Amino acid sequence: MLVSLQLGSLISPAYACGCGAMVPSKESQVAVDRETSVVDWDGRTEQIVMRLTVRGDAPEAAWIMPVPHRASVELGDPGLFSELSVLTMPELVTRHYFWPRSHDWPFAGSSSVGDGAGAPSAGAPAVEVVGRERLGPFDVARLAATDPDALQKWLEDNGFDLPDRLATALKPYVDQKWEYVAIRLAPRDSGSPLGGTLDPLRLRFASDRLVYPMRLSKLASTPQQLGLYVLAEHRMEPSGPIGGDAPEVTYAGEIDPRSVADGTGALRRLTGEKPVFLTAIEQSFPHPERIDGDHQLRAAEADTPYRTKEYRDRLLTVAGIPAWVLSLLGAVLVAVTAVLLVLRSRRRRPVLPPASVTVPPPLR
Repeated sequence: MLVSLQLGSLISPAYACGCGAMVPSKESQVAVDRETSVVDWDGRTEQIVMRLTVRGDAPEAAWIMPVPHRASVELGDPGLFSELSVLTMPELVTRHYFWPRSHDWPFAGSSSVGDGAGAPSAGAPAVEVVGRERLGPFDVARLAATDPDALQKWLEDNGFDLPDRLATALKPYVDQKWEYVAIRLAPRDSGSPLGGTLDPLRLRFASDRLVYPMRLSKLASTPQQLGLYVLAEHRMEPSGPIGGDAPEVTYAGEIDPRSVADGTGALRRLTGEKPVFLTAIEQSFPHPERIDGDHQLRAAEADTPYRTKEYRDRLLTVAGIPAWVLSLLGAVLVAVTAVLLVLRSRRRRPVLPPASVTVPPPLR
């Protein structure tokens, strides 16, 4: 009865999202277009600050996030994503070209370019509600389960009308004795559909390895986009693509949280005062049904720094004048000067008198 009262508000038909099992209200839809998360790991404890961008017509929704150990949950700091976005901005590199292109003058009139978890204690119930919090717009419940059949029955008894494929996707987590964070979210304005970027949530749990849960994302019906900011002692990389495109590192480098300029201090509050290595990873999942596991992240062979370069092509100019115009003018000037010099040299050439004619004496 207590369990039913605690999580009855999370009940709805199940749909998929980029982070786990998204559950919108009945006869409505919601989709996660992008999932951006900050993952901080010190070798013993992992923190995930996750932020979702959603669209749909659902007035409320909930989702389930598997975690390898019992997790604490609190609101995340939106300023964290702003700070990391600035730190990982691409390096702008200007490349100049000489001859005008289609968008330059005179063509266009412009010269600019633009496993593991701890075993439950003896006698623990098959499904247990281990915590319940109200965090801003979120209603958060934390679940533990030791039996996949019991977990499925509990979900059914409490109104989760789950398809068989979701129950199957949950089984590996139950077998590994993972726990679950169930989160309900309603818009701040009653009656308004969910949309845009949601408030971030921060999960914290013990872990001797860096893992990011992705297995439930295989139930998504639309392509998924994942962005990860990984904070650890070394440069980190996924051990495999887990069914998506090859992960792309867009930034790698050591950062000092104390030296973040114009920040809110969110990064320092998350990681502490010591420098950490930041790896930014982007990955696309055009066919989510091919996802076959969770992201296991490991240290790269070397802490090689990297920064994406963004090239801007600009027409080469001198004092605002296209260099090609100056070159043509210079060539014309040189040609005209050469012609004038030739003409001038001809006018100044002296006229020689006719050669004298010597008449031989007459013959006698």
